[in-house]
Amino acid sequence: MTELILTNLFVKFMKDIYKIVWSDEALINLKEIIDYLEQNWSKKEIKKFAILLDRHLKIIENNPFLFAESPKSIKLRKSVLSKQITIYYRIMNYEIHLITLFDNRQNPDKLKNK
Repeated sequence: MTELILTNLFVKFMKDIYKIVWSDEALINLKEIIDYLEQNWSKKEIKKFAILLDRHLKIIENNPFLFAESPKSIKLRKSVLSKQITIYYRIMNYEIHLITLFDNRQNPDKLKNK
């Protein structure tokens, strides 16, 4: 019983350690995605995307090492949000730096400078 309590305390503690920090580029990417959704889809789809992104970021925040490092760049991790979008991020100390919300339809060579 004591073990379970300690495990639960440890898990709660770990959830509070990492903080997500948005880069300017990631914020621009997010705005572009929302603009696209507003022009081409309904508010329902925008809400669906927002919920998906929020849940996914919570997974990254709670388990930042869960996703594999990208073969494109050292210490850059990649997490597939949808078939169209991949989130690239770096873990620096106790911060998760969102580098870009990458549109998978783009040329992957654009990631080399990240």
